[in-house]
Amino acid sequence: MSVTLSLAEVEDLSRRMLIASGASALQADATARSIAEAEAEGIRTVGLDYLPTYCDHVACGKVVGDAVPAVSSPRAGTIVVDARLGFCHPAYEAGEAPLIAAARANGIAMLALIHSYSAGVLGWFVDRLAREGLIAIMFANSSALMAPHGGARPFFGTNPIAWAAPRRSGPPVVADLSSSAVAWVKVKAAARADEPIPLGWALDSEGVPTTDAAAALAGSMAPAGGHKGSALALLVDVMAGAVAASNFSHEAGSFSGTTDGPPDVGQVVLAIDPTSTTGNGFIDRLETEFAALAAEPGVRLPGDRRIDERSRAQLIGVDVSDELMATLTAYAEHGSPVRPKQDGRR
Repeated sequence: MSVTLSLAEVEDLSRRMLIASGASALQADATARSIAEAEAEGIRTVGLDYLPTYCDHVACGKVVGDAVPAVSSPRAGTIVVDARLGFCHPAYEAGEAPLIAAARANGIAMLALIHSYSAGVLGWFVDRLAREGLIAIMFANSSALMAPHGGARPFFGTNPIAWAAPRRSGPPVVADLSSSAVAWVKVKAAARADEPIPLGWALDSEGVPTTDAAAALAGSMAPAGGHKGSALALLVDVMAGAVAASNFSHEAGSFSGTTDGPPDVGQVVLAIDPTSTTGNGFIDRLETEFAALAAEPGVRLPGDRRIDERSRAQLIGVDVSDELMATLTAYAEHGSPVRPKQDGRR
């Protein structure tokens, strides 16, 4: 059995859960919007399924629930937002307007989010910038889950990269992909359902490819395309760990559990104003490319499935199982059951 929630109800429920668990309104609002956006696009693994973990991390101190992001601009094309170990989404929103202004003034600009937390769906960020007429590229590292090519021990996170480009009308083209063969949350979901995973997704603790989801969770994720995914994961760590002056994946506190300190990871967003090189003909030129690609038999543009999911969710809402709904309601009414602590707080 299940209940159906509108996207507005998802956002409201998410906000109440976060606040009941110790988050301030500033921290809860943007984060709740990101949860609703994930649900709209059919990505429950980082939507309502993952929200109790967000709440637990506020309660235990892995996320500083009352953090106030600090924005600075050390150079004309550089925006830095210190998330102060709070959620990523309110930190991004604090830096978004300065980033857009800097990109339009300089042709290109960078936003570095430092001392941050999980970014969830990277498409959420780059889509917003593409709707402003910008090309956007984002890098976000995460705690170690993936072995480097040839290795057996988790060293990199699944370290996603996303990009988005505007269109003349309608939603932007958005691509959001992890450096690993698949997102870790998919393996976790398979383990919870006691289902096998495809060969090539993950390795067991000995570094041997496995179809056993439980063995994969005890081992590591596999990089996408072998050495190619490993190199991309390293690039993400260079950007999100070094450029954003935060932890590398192998240094970061876990994105799961409540026993260690804040992940303290980073994100870097590049925003490019294409009119600085091509003038106003950019969109026409880009639409020619998109039309040619979409004309190929069996081909869809990146993000088309998510656009379809969003249209459906906006029309009829999203289904939530009674079991999950009971958990979410308990969090909204009573907050996280995790006992608060001060460890790792700034």
